[in-house]
Amino acid sequence: MFSHIMVGSNDLDKSKKFYDAMLGALGAKPAIVDDKGRLIYMHNNGIFIVTKPIDGKAATGANGGTIGFACASQEQVDAMHAAGCANGGTTCEDPPGVREGGFGKLYLCYMRDPAGNKLCGMFRLG
Repeated sequence: MFSHIMVGSNDLDKSKKFYDAMLGALGAKPAIVDDKGRLIYMHNNGIFIVTKPIDGKAATGANGGTIGFACASQEQVDAMHAAGCANGGTTCEDPPGVREGGFGKLYLCYMRDPAGNKLCGMFRLG
């Protein structure tokens, strides 16, 4: 359904440290930096990009928006959360754990990146 996801950042160095560690916990390689300074991550047929806003204004986290990353296990969710929080991210909502709802039983973690974007690691439980 999606070709790519792009988020804004006011400090690409902080974002690179954060996303290299957090996405590295999911098996992604460190960012490729293009000629415009954008951070590009390609993993499991997905593309995730971090950039300074093209309009020159400050980047802000989407209020109510969440970007979810598929994880292969509960342990990978925990590793993603730990790597992100150890590299400039902040935990938000409940601690990593099981949630039940309309999508079934899920193991989730939530955090914000250094620019305030809300991220989720998700593993679907049997």
